[in-house]
Amino acid sequence: MSPTIYTIILSSLATGTIVTMTSFHWLMAWIGLELNTLAIIPIISTLHHPRSTEAATKYFLTQAAASAMILFSSMINAWNTGTWDITQMSYAPSNILLSLALALKLGLAPAHFWLPEVLQGSTLLTALIITTWQKLAPMSLIYMTMINLPSTILLVLGLTSSTVGGWSGLNQTQTRKIMAYSSIAHLGWMAMIASIMSNIMIMNLVVYLMMTTALFTSLICSKSKTIQDTATTWTTSRTLAIIMMLLLLSLGGLPPLTGFLPKWLVLEELIMQNLIPMATAMAMSALLSLFFYLRLTYTTTLTLPPNTLQMKFKW
Repeated sequence: MSPTIYTIILSSLATGTIVTMTSFHWLMAWIGLELNTLAIIPIISTLHHPRSTEAATKYFLTQAAASAMILFSSMINAWNTGTWDITQMSYAPSNILLSLALALKLGLAPAHFWLPEVLQGSTLLTALIITTWQKLAPMSLIYMTMINLPSTILLVLGLTSSTVGGWSGLNQTQTRKIMAYSSIAHLGWMAMIASIMSNIMIMNLVVYLMMTTALFTSLICSKSKTIQDTATTWTTSRTLAIIMMLLLLSLGGLPPLTGFLPKWLVLEELIMQNLIPMATAMAMSALLSLFFYLRLTYTTTLTLPPNTLQMKFKW
């Protein structure tokens, strides 16, 4: 792709998110989401490979369906309340529809099936954009409509996402799919706390964005597409291997690393709200995620692939 076209596409991607985040009218928010979707499609399909074309098609269909549902829910709300204001979502059926649409947009379980497939069909850099930047616009909509969204639905979505993200990541060998399930699990934690305390949700999102970006950058540097590839990361750079180990453990939520803090605060807040069974289930699901992160850490830093004394390192 030529640099000019790439620049236009990336600026459209940025514009779409910013339009959604700064709008108070539902139609403007919808335009931002559509701009976002249309800009990422050519980025996914740049490989000109059947897998990337399939990924682009899947992404387009799910995002278009979710955007249509968001527009439909806001129309129902406008019909009943007479306002297009995002913060004035007071009609219950439209709130339920909106929360389901945003779940599909973000890839929360049980509407998560498109995310691992799309990431697997795209490059590591595109996967990074999809798992980080593309989550900002829907999360900002959740943040703006949080007061009115049904908390029960958000709690259920959060719990299922965290469990599915942990459970499904266990039998994956592709790093992109592992990162997709990791994304689903982390978004589950954010959905869980969204209706209770928004500040923790924002902190959770920021920590998730930083760690995911750092880990994807490490994977891009070491060209690791499978768990087998991560075993040879240390031949590229020993520092990179250590950083990857810390990032993986941090994503898993192992104390005293950064990723433990959001999980700790979420669990604390859930207990304060007397949702002890929910907090217990979330802690258990975090153990599932931690298992596959530990496995990845093990192959990255604690095992040596077969090598000879004369073997040359990339560094």
